[in-house]
Amino acid sequence: MQTGAINTPHLTTYSPAFSVESRNGRPDFELAAALQKVAPQQQAKAQKTATDFEAMFLNSMFSQMTSGLKGDGPFGSTPGTGVWRSMLTEQYSKNFANAGGVGVARDVYRTLIIQQAKTTLRTA
Repeated sequence: MQTGAINTPHLTTYSPAFSVESRNGRPDFELAAALQKVAPQQQAKAQKTATDFEAMFLNSMFSQMTSGLKGDGPFGSTPGTGVWRSMLTEQYSKNFANAGGVGVARDVYRTLIIQQAKTTLRTA
């Protein structure tokens, strides 16, 4: 079952009153504790930053995948194709990242939240 204030497909409910995000099929209690210490606004900002980072990573991958294509059609070698191809790969990467990506955003988000929670402890 999916729950939580964060829009990630990785939240798993283990009991009606307690929701813990899972990692590698196991409850991630470290992240659950960190989420209790980080404000919802910071969580949303970290989620957007992680998704944007994954989109940038995917854009780099997609750009490399299409860099050697030559020939007729939309990936041909006409003068305007390079610009069109870069915009296409950018949109592909954003759509992939927003749809869940390949898992980079989830790990980046986890790291950001845990670091923010530790920073909160040091300043408190």
